[in-house]
Amino acid sequence: MQSEFHTKKLTSNISKNYLFLGLTTLDFTRGLWMIYLFTRGFSLIELGILEGVFHLTTFIMEIPTGIVADLWGRKLSRLLGRIIFLVSLGIMFWSYSFTLQLIGFIITAIGYNLESGAGEALLYDSMKELGIEEKYKKTAGYNNFIDQTGGILSFIIGGYIAVNMGYTWVFIPSMLICLISILLTGSMYEPTITKHEQARLKKMGWIKAMAVQTKESLKVVKERPKIAFLILFSELIFMFLTSLFFYLQTYWKGNGWNEFQIGVVLAAAAAMSAISGLKGYRIEKKIGEKGILLFAPLLLMISMWGIALTSVDYLFFIITGLIDGLLYVAVQDYLNRMIPSKRRATVLSFQSMTFSLYMIIFFPAVGFFGDKFGLEYSFIGLAITGTVMYGFYILFTRKIFKT
Repeated sequence: MQSEFHTKKLTSNISKNYLFLGLTTLDFTRGLWMIYLFTRGFSLIELGILEGVFHLTTFIMEIPTGIVADLWGRKLSRLLGRIIFLVSLGIMFWSYSFTLQLIGFIITAIGYNLESGAGEALLYDSMKELGIEEKYKKTAGYNNFIDQTGGILSFIIGGYIAVNMGYTWVFIPSMLICLISILLTGSMYEPTITKHEQARLKKMGWIKAMAVQTKESLKVVKERPKIAFLILFSELIFMFLTSLFFYLQTYWKGNGWNEFQIGVVLAAAAAMSAISGLKGYRIEKKIGEKGILLFAPLLLMISMWGIALTSVDYLFFIITGLIDGLLYVAVQDYLNRMIPSKRRATVLSFQSMTFSLYMIIFFPAVGFFGDKFGLEYSFIGLAITGTVMYGFYILFTRKIFKT
């Protein structure tokens, strides 16, 4: 009876995770916060600093929060993350002070840290405990589809509301939806696959447990260099995608576009991501893992040059949605297959930490050059950097697949 109850609860995590993602991605601020702060008088440099501080915080806090998820539970970590995010939304909406916005971004980063690896670890370990982890790639495709569909609705509805009703009706519904997601998280069930390791580490005390978990997780990466390769290069690609996502919004706004028009383009890119993520496992059957890892960055490089040098930058941005969905689903599946459950959230924190490091370095630089010389030159700089990095990527890909 207990086993049946346990199985039923673990199975419910999968459907509840779909609903959770649907709620968390239905955030009307996600495509507008940069425009919102820009219209309040914050400069591109200040916005770059805010985003840089966000990623500096995530860089510092990723491993500690990943360890929280591994030692004290994925459910608790995700729950704390959502509560903190709700607080950060309030700060962003009501504060006119750069200092308070800075504090808000730090809080947001900690909330993001607590959620980032915990939710995925909760889902994958639930499936692993049920013996159906081979279905994860398809499930991840559905997750990405839900995420991007929520993005489509958020971009279009949020843009429409911002133009016609004002930003109050962008933020308040987003806060209410966040509150519902908090209640949903509380109903989820913690997998027990790592309970013995959790008990062993907890006996050591907080400081020693963190040190041991970090050391053992680093050992996993060292013994499996393909994990490091996937993390280092996939997160570099996602950094380029994120920079384009945010700075193109302010670029289009400066060229006379309104929030609704921008939302439509962002929604179209999200639709591309949703479709490619959903069909990712079929694409992999045709071109293989190596094919995906070579094709996605090549298409990104071409798209970045299209954005930098043509008048149809919005079309090339929509194409980047294909890269985002395809690569995200593929990489997360590859990584989770290689990572032991008892180290999963911590190693996945290394992934988020790497992304944060890239954003700390590149995102403010793009804003600086955009303020000084124009965002057109920043996009050219991104394209040049991406082209150079693609050369290194090819070399490392060949080396990794020979081992």
